[in-house]
Amino acid sequence: MNPGQATGEHEEEWYDLPLYYDIIFDQDTARETDFLEEVFRLHAGRDFRKQLDILEPACGSGRLMHRLMDMGHSVVGFDLSLQMVEFSRDRLSQAGHSPKVFALPMERFSIPGQFDMAFCLVSTFKYLLTEGDARSHLRAVGSHLRSGGIYVIGLHLSDYPKSQQQRECWSGSRGDVHVDCIIDSDAPDPRSRIEKLQSRLKIRDHAGIRTINTSWDFRTYDAPQLKTLLESVPSFTLEGCYDFCYDVNEPRELDSPWEDVILVLKKK
Repeated sequence: MNPGQATGEHEEEWYDLPLYYDIIFDQDTARETDFLEEVFRLHAGRDFRKQLDILEPACGSGRLMHRLMDMGHSVVGFDLSLQMVEFSRDRLSQAGHSPKVFALPMERFSIPGQFDMAFCLVSTFKYLLTEGDARSHLRAVGSHLRSGGIYVIGLHLSDYPKSQQQRECWSGSRGDVHVDCIIDSDAPDPRSRIEKLQSRLKIRDHAGIRTINTSWDFRTYDAPQLKTLLESVPSFTLEGCYDFCYDVNEPRELDSPWEDVILVLKKK
């Protein structure tokens, strides 16, 4: 087969393809990790130490773990995808770090040690499809945080009356690998609180051109629903809200008319 020749289109979990997933999301890695440090300085309520103990549920390809460890922090991660776990371990080992990455579910997990901070960005929290699983996850994270520790969660909110089909498009490259990504999301159902999504990755590399489609469901939240969830887990207080611009100098209210929100929760 000649370079550039199309190799077809098929359904596959993009979480089974860590490299392409990593390329797509890597463009915000520096901003996200710098933001996490700044959020801790602002909200933790104690002196900032050079090395923080950090936990990342659903760590994916390990891109954020990698940079945080390069910044001097101790980071432990876990993910349900065995392919992501293996990819993360390999990249951290190759970078000279000692990888602590485990295969665990978000809703129920136990890891030795206590942490200063945990985080879960890019709407990964919405994979918890029931209220019970979301509460179980928050309680599990809280049990792993030291008193005064923070949990940073980033997710897209739903405005049910105004919701409609949406499309996001972006691209990324690494070496001779180029990936175009399209994510389509259906209008969320306010009764089931389920939002159906599909990603379409167009991959161009030395093997040719191929397209990978992945479908999944998210649980939806508007601001009142998110407040209700947080109130059901009294071990946390809501310390601050931001958006996906990752600017600590631009706080926002949870009820602000924005679709994306970053919550800063503090362990009592």
